[in-house]
Amino acid sequence: MPEGGVVETAASGRRVVVPGRGATWVHEAAGPPGAPVLLLLHGLAATALLNWSRSFATLGRGFRVIALDHRGHGRGIRRIGAFRLEDCADDAAALADHLGVERVIPVGYSMGGAVAQLFWRRHPERTAGLVLCATGSRFGGPRAERAASTLGPLLSLAARVAPQTLWDGMGERMLANVQNPALRQTLKEQIGPTDPVSVIEAGAALARFDSSPWLGEVDVPAAVVLTEQDGHIPPGVQAAMAALVAGASVHPVDADHYACVARPDLFVPTLFAACRSVALRGAPVHAVAASAP
Repeated sequence: MPEGGVVETAASGRRVVVPGRGATWVHEAAGPPGAPVLLLLHGLAATALLNWSRSFATLGRGFRVIALDHRGHGRGIRRIGAFRLEDCADDAAALADHLGVERVIPVGYSMGGAVAQLFWRRHPERTAGLVLCATGSRFGGPRAERAASTLGPLLSLAARVAPQTLWDGMGERMLANVQNPALRQTLKEQIGPTDPVSVIEAGAALARFDSSPWLGEVDVPAAVVLTEQDGHIPPGVQAAMAALVAGASVHPVDADHYACVARPDLFVPTLFAACRSVALRGAPVHAVAASAP
């Protein structure tokens, strides 16, 4: 099979081989001609479709939208070696290269927020702005870092020894509260290809992540979508991150960490407003729709 190019298509996305990196699954919305480009980066153990499916249509009315499955997640690039957040950022930049996109606005949710921050740090010339949702500049204190260093390798080894059994159990727990049979089946199909080793290693990488020493250097327009009822990444942690970024606008959502799928009525208009705020502050930018439909 030749390297590069689309090798499989589907209504819900398409499989794209990114030269030098591997195959991933990509969802796109063309948007208006000349619209700014949003690069959507999903959270831990999710996929692009799980995280962003409720947002695609609205965002696509004002922006070109590109979303990919991170490595080891869903149908993303298969893991080679240990999972690194930096590799996810570089995967996203390589995909933009492959699609002929010069500059993007990374939009990161939870773990994707860390990837978005790293995208700016590693590819500043490609970054037109930042939108950070339900995320922080760090995801755990010294205790979490110590636990990641101690338990991470053991859990990773356990997943390598019995990966399918472990992941089946994790998947069932993730879907415990989903009652709709059709939705449950769709979610299982999305989660099924995910590599449990990658998820465990990604969690450990998040526990070690800390952008606070350099996040204040961000020199592009930024916005923070702050989930006010978040029990996973407390609102205070999100607000502290926002305070580090000069000029970042804050867009509160009265919902918990799963607002992107559980409360799209609140989350999606707020996300659109945050993206629009960043795009309008960028220079030069093309026109963006005045408001979400």
